[in-house]
Amino acid sequence: MATVVFTQNLRRHVECPTETVDGATVRAVLDVVFTANPRLRGYVLDDQGTLRHHMMVFIDGEPVSDRRNLSDPVRATSEVYVMQALSGGC
Repeated sequence: MATVVFTQNLRRHVECPTETVDGATVRAVLDVVFTANPRLRGYVLDDQGTLRHHMMVFIDGEPVSDRRNLSDPVRATSEVYVMQALSGGC
């Protein structure tokens, strides 16, 4: 089962503990998490179900390539990290 980790920054806005879930794709893994925590969905996905622009998802240290359908494969031993992309400047 894949481990899904949400950064502390997201946890400040909505409770989202680290979870271990089944799923063969990023979409499947996140859907399991969102079923148990529907409020979290709105922070991560937009109204079309795609990854919000300010969000990043990494699988085993690599950024997902399919931000729209979230079809990137997830292995049973994968670690999926969900975080807000930070930007800024002077």
